[in-house]
Amino acid sequence: MHRLIEIFLVSFKLGWTSFGGPVAHLGYFYEEYVKRKKWIDEKAYADLVALCQFLPGPASSQVGMGIGLIRGGVAGAIISFIGFTLPSSIALILFALLATRFDVAEAGFIHGLKLVAVAIVADAVLGMGMKLATGAKRLTLMLLALAAVLLIAHPLAQVGVLLLAGLIAFFWFKEGTKTGGSLSIRVPRMFSVIA
Repeated sequence: MHRLIEIFLVSFKLGWTSFGGPVAHLGYFYEEYVKRKKWIDEKAYADLVALCQFLPGPASSQVGMGIGLIRGGVAGAIISFIGFTLPSSIALILFALLATRFDVAEAGFIHGLKLVAVAIVADAVLGMGMKLATGAKRLTLMLLALAAVLLIAHPLAQVGVLLLAGLIAFFWFKEGTKTGGSLSIRVPRMFSVIA
């Protein structure tokens, strides 16, 4: 029970303080869950983020629920989801009520929040990139993928770059890959069957 309360309190705090969209959320999660709390190591976090990016739906919410699942089982995942999304729901309702009475679209604090979010996203991307794109081959592949996504203005560019980068990585890193990983999630068999 203590662990579930801890999961709720941490995810609730993140729900109130995380803004800037899913990529920023992943940066906040990295800082809190990997660096501060050490609930999950960097390799497992990278694996979880990769898995959630692959699945349909909001990746940041899925990563939060995944960490809750790792930390406290199915109840931990549910508690993490509630803790993280409840503040957003409350904030959106309050913002909608204020927006109907005042013109907040042009307010200076909105511009300030956007600037802070850009800095947080940049820090998260750079931090994860420095840890995950080690070595000349990985760095080259990352930079080529970045250039392709920035230069090709097509909705399917990201999907194509991901597929091509995955194919290149499969052959290019074949000799250095390890089997298995550090991400281990245990879910009761009956829950898995029901889901």
